[in-house]
Amino acid sequence: MANDIGHFFAAESDPEVAVRGIETHIRKFWSRRMRERLIAHLADADCGLEPLPLEAARRLAATPG
Repeated sequence: MANDIGHFFAAESDPEVAVRGIETHIRKFWSRRMRERLIAHLADADCGLEPLPLEAARRLAATPG
């Protein structure tokens, strides 16, 4: 699902804007449990996340809540 959100925001010309958009969307619309599962998924070497959602997930992990 995070990759699907990433596809939407990939249309942004600035990758930083895209990553912030993904992070904001996940914080706003995903439950705490969903966010925690995404963050836990980062521990897998090949977590399957594309670059923009991966960076957004790393930021979520750095500042959970």
